[in-house]
Formats: sequence, C-alpha cells, structure tokens
Amino acid sequence: MTWQHLKDLKRSEFEEAADGWGDVSSRAYSAKERVENEMLAKLRDTQQGESATAALEALAQLARNYEYIHAECGLARTALNGFASEVAAPQNLLAGALGEAAALGFTVHQDGSVSYPAGAPSSPYLKPADGGTATSATGLAPFPGGGQAPLLNPNKAKAEAIADRIASACRAAAEIDSRYRQALSALKADRGLRVDDAVWADAAQDLGRMKDAAGKYLKDGDVPHGKSPAENAAWWNGLDQEHRDEYITLYPASVGALDGIPSEIRDTANRVVLAEAHGTTQMDLAALRAKEPPRYEKYISPITGREVKGAEVESKAWRDWNGKQKELQGRLNGMDRIQERLSASEPGRRPEGYLLGFDNSKLGKAIVSIGNPDTAENVVTYVPGTGANLAGIKGDLERAGDLQSAAAKAAPGQQTASILWLGYDAPQSIVTDATSEKYADAAQGSLSRFLTGIDTAHSGGPVNSTVLGHSYGTLVAGKALAGHPDLPVDNVVFVGSPGVGVDHAKDLGVPPDHVWAATAENDWINIAPTPNAALGSALGPLNPLGAIEFWDDHSILYGTDPTTDDFGGRTFEVDPGKRFLSDGLMPAHSQYWQGDSLRNMGRIVTGQAR
Repeated sequence: MTWQHLKDLKRSEFEEAADGWGDVSSRAYSAKERVENEMLAKLRDTQQGESATAALEALAQLARNYEYIHAECGLARTALNGFASEVAAPQNLLAGALGEAAALGFTVHQDGSVSYPAGAPSSPYLKPADGGTATSATGLAPFPGGGQAPLLNPNKAKAEAIADRIASACRAAAEIDSRYRQALSALKADRGLRVDDAVWADAAQDLGRMKDAAGKYLKDGDVPHGKSPAENAAWWNGLDQEHRDEYITLYPASVGALDGIPSEIRDTANRVVLAEAHGTTQMDLAALRAKEPPRYEKYISPITGREVKGAEVESKAWRDWNGKQKELQGRLNGMDRIQERLSASEPGRRPEGYLLGFDNSKLGKAIVSIGNPDTAENVVTYVPGTGANLAGIKGDLERAGDLQSAAAKAAPGQQTASILWLGYDAPQSIVTDATSEKYADAAQGSLSRFLTGIDTAHSGGPVNSTVLGHSYGTLVAGKALAGHPDLPVDNVVFVGSPGVGVDHAKDLGVPPDHVWAATAENDWINIAPTPNAALGSALGPLNPLGAIEFWDDHSILYGTDPTTDDFGGRTFEVDPGKRFLSDGLMPAHSQYWQGDSLRNMGRIVTGQAR
C-alpha cells in the first residue's frame, strides 16, 4: 500500500459497506425466525403425510441456510468495521507527517522520500547548507577527528523523521490490509448453496480466521469472563447495538456463556456454536471412518507364544477406533436432539426453546430452556445426575419438556420456563465416580452463577425460581445452595437423593417449608446407609451395607436423607416405580417424570402445592 493509497482511503466507505452486510445479516436472522416460528409451526399443525414431511424438511433446510447467511454476513460486517477502525491509526500518522512536510515547505515524492531545501549557514563565513532528499533517518556521520560532525542542515533530520513516519504508516496499513484481505477472501460459498455439515465446518474455520484478523479490533478479553451476572449485564448494556452484534458474531461461545444477559442473545450466539460444532464433529467422524483399521488380527497364544491357526481376535487398533467413532456419533446424536427441540416450537402449544449454553469439550455441556426464562412467572432449573452427558441428552430434554407441560397444567394462567442445566461434567460411573464429591464441588459455582443470572436477566416482574435436583444432581444443587445462601431461589426439589451435602433443610438458604424431597418406594437408593446407620468401611468388602452402596450412585457421607423428618423439609407423594431388575437395573430411580410424581412436581414449581 502506497502512501497515496492510504491518504485517499475513505474509511466511511468501508463502514457503510459494513452496515450493508450487517443489514443482510439481520434480515437473514429475522427470516430464519419467521420460517421456524411461523411457517414450520403452522405446517406441523395443519398438514400431514409425505408431502407435508418433505415440505417440513425443505423449510428446516431453508432456516439453516438463513442462519448460515446470518453468521457469515456478520463476519463480513465485522471485518469491514475492523479494517476501518484499525487503519485509522496509520492514516492519522500519515496525515500528521504530510501536514508537517507541507508546513516546512518539504516535498513528499511518490516513493515516500522527502526533499528538503537548503538550510541557512550557521556562520556568515560558511556557505548555505545544501538541500537534498531523505528516505529514512540514518543518524549523524562520524567526524574524522573523532566525535560527531556538526549538523549543517537541520532540515535533513526533519525530512528523515517525516520519511520514516510515512514508511511506518504504510507498513502498518499494509499489514492490516493483508490480515483482513486474507480473512475476507475465505468467506466464499459455492453456487446452489445447501448448508450442510461441511459448510458449517468451513464456517467454523472462517470464524477462527476472522478472530485472528480482527482480534486487535474486538478483543475476546473485553468480554467479562468469570465475572458476576450483574457485571456481565452491565457490560452488555453499555454496548451499542453494532458492537453487540459484532461480539455475538466474533465470539459466540463467550457471549453465549454470559449469565445475566438476555436469553434471546445467549440463544442466538449458542445456536451458531452448536451448528459449527455439529459440522466440525461430522467432518471429524467422516475422516475417522475413512481410516478404519483391520478389525481382526491373528491370535497369538499367551501360553505358547505361537499363532493359533484359524483363530482371530479384534485388534486393539480397531477397538480404539470403534470407541472413538461411537463417541463422536454419540455427540452428534445429542446435538441432533437439541436442534430438534429448538426447531420444534409451536406458538400457543409448544413453548420456544432457548439454548442458554453449549460446550462440546470433555463430556459435552448444554443448557436448554423450554420457554423464555426472562419473562416467565415460574422458572425451574433441573440438574441431572450420574451418567448425564451430551450423547445421552435426549432423556433429560424430555424430562424438562414433561415438567414444563405439568407446570402448564397445574397453573394454566401462568408461564413456566423449564430448564435443563447440564452445565457440568457429571460423574459417569455409579461404582467409582459418583462416590466422590469432586464433581459437585466443581459444579456448584457454575450453577450458582446461572441461577443468579436468571434473576438478573428477568424482565417480567417477580419470578418464582425452583431448583430441581435428581440423583447426583441433588448434591450439586445442595452444595450450590449451601455455599451461596443468598441465591435468588424460592423452592428446592430433591428426587432420588442419597444426600444433598447438608444435614438440615435450614442449611440451604431457603425456608425449610419450601424444601421438598421424595424417593420412590422401589428406588433402591432408599436402602443406601445413612451416616448414622452405616457400619463404616472398617468391615471391608464383606460389609453388607457397603455392598448396598454399589446400587446407589453416591457414598453415605452426603448428609441426612432429605426425605426423613430429621432433615426438616417437606415430602411429596410419588409413584412407587417399577421393581428392581423388572426393567433394567434400577428403573424406579429414573421414573419421577410420570404419573403423580410429575403432577406433584408441576404443582410445586408453580406454587400450587400446600
């Protein structure tokens, strides 16, 4: 970039172009919302058959296309605004240098060199110092007799300084131009675009490139990571609309994780994170399947050390490969279930889904609300327990939906938002992981910030907030409440709990008569030993009570059973559930979302229980 190009560059033209791309992005998002919330919902409600199914799929594809346009056009807007913002500094540096040259009567040439006039002699006995042309500051020439020669023409140093500033401005502008040019050149789409996983995987790469390009203009460090919901809300409210849009576009995962800001904003950001994670994971799975190793290998006898003719065993390489492909497929299945629920809203019949958090790392995390928690009169946050993860999220999503329906029936004149909070890495093993409190200890801070954020973002008057923990989730909820007694929580519900980390309901920071617990008659968690009844571990593996612990998903040290009188809370009726081994290992432990159990929980979370 020459100094003439930099001088003539009109930043306003780039800002106007950015506004145009931003307008397209906003219109695409509005179109996506109309397709999902009006066209799809109405078609589901009125049409059936193969033609209707095909039309639904076509409309769902159209919604995905619009969401992609929204994301990519947002990147273009951010790039153009970023370029215009960053190039201002070298342009101002150049303008200052050119202004000084003009004031001094110097001439700036096309190549950036600067001509300066002759200087007045420092003595009447000396002739005038010659003028010349400077390209950069070179310092003073050594004086033959030692030391430094006197500066005969002061214009020379001034011209060198001006030339150096011009060169610095051009170098900085060229670096900025190259950075944004490369990122923008990657924002391309093929003709006849059909937005599939490959396209979203490419969009994830586009986002990464744009973060590298625009990271100086818009910093992820400016997003209030690890702050309180109130601080998050203050930061968000202090942004103008353009910067809000740009932060959502460039840092969707960071914005989507901010407790305390509006749910619609978090949902918008997290849907992009979900789509890109799905695309990237699908491409990873396809690449893995293309490299399937041989499944079987010759069997070598461990006794003789020789090959057993005709005998084969599965190779370790194949088992590892198969385990990895199952893990990736499981993640994809979980993402599909989330997307299906987000796309299944039916105004007046099925509340809209909001994706309040998503993270594909480790076991995978997701926070999904059925209904808008910012405007609902009642909000219930369900914390699942042992075995919960992204791959198996289908059942937990159904529980959140069933509870929302039960609440709507219990209080038909009220709006209730039912949230699945899989915002932590839950223990996966009953026998080993779930006997440790470390998972709950790591989760309690995140849960407490989320619950506070629900209250911070709420805009529809007072909200009746309930925390519902199941299984190990009761320990997570109990620790969050006990460790943060000022949480804006009105009711607590524990089902299938072996202990919540405290010995009395009053230790949870909620009035004891608003603490509810129930355990099904056939839930084997009933016979897990309590701290007062346990014989301890001194008897070793022959201790029968110790053996019973293996049918529980916790140790005996998590406090008083919340369904007992000693705990000091309240209990409610639940169905007995299926008997042990009648339908799996412990069917009753997972049957609280049906029958009287579900109806009573619906009454509790809407304030109808007495």
